[in-house]
Amino acid sequence: MTARHHATDETLMRYAAGRLPAAPARVVAVHLAGCQTCRARLSTFEAVGGALLDEIEPAPMPADAYARALSAIEAESRPTPSSQPSSGRHGRAPEAPGRRAMADRPGGFAVPEPLRDCEIGPWRWIGIGVRASAIRLPEDPQARLTLLRVGPGRKLPEHGHFGTEFTQVLVGSFSDGFGRYMPGDLSEMDHDIEHQPVVDPEMECICLAALEGGMRLTGFFGRLVQPFIRL
Repeated sequence: MTARHHATDETLMRYAAGRLPAAPARVVAVHLAGCQTCRARLSTFEAVGGALLDEIEPAPMPADAYARALSAIEAESRPTPSSQPSSGRHGRAPEAPGRRAMADRPGGFAVPEPLRDCEIGPWRWIGIGVRASAIRLPEDPQARLTLLRVGPGRKLPEHGHFGTEFTQVLVGSFSDGFGRYMPGDLSEMDHDIEHQPVVDPEMECICLAALEGGMRLTGFFGRLVQPFIRL
């Protein structure tokens, strides 16, 4: 599939420089895994960053820097008892938490590669026809990365944001005042935008979402449920 909605230049530059927070960075990583156009643009930004680094005057390093780096690499690669695969009753290693949590998703949906090392929680009800699954990132357990599962034809509450909202469509599609988003598309909405996503009627929609900041629900219903929603 070919994405029609892509990451912005600013987002790709921040991603290339390692300046995106953990949760938005994972959303962008999932988009990049399926979008050749954005991978090519990212390569350009990485090349520019590399050229800038080449022009920086090198700083002196401690005499033991190389030995310390090797020691750190060896420590990270050393297996721990908790990381050793264990056999099940039939001699097979158990499935990873993320893959196991995806079992009830429609159409044989598999965990995107950039999420394979994450712990994906169970679905929880957050509204009529809307469920969410929290994703725990190994590099930042406090990061707020969420899978949203919304029924066919359902409307999400009208809302704005206190930062940028990153939403990657995985299954199904939705529309808002800014376009229609299908599998592979990435939606970026900044703090100046208010919108109301509506899932297309043919099938449910599953998205990966992260916020820089929080969600600001508007309208009577939004203000009513705001205290009970944590996305």
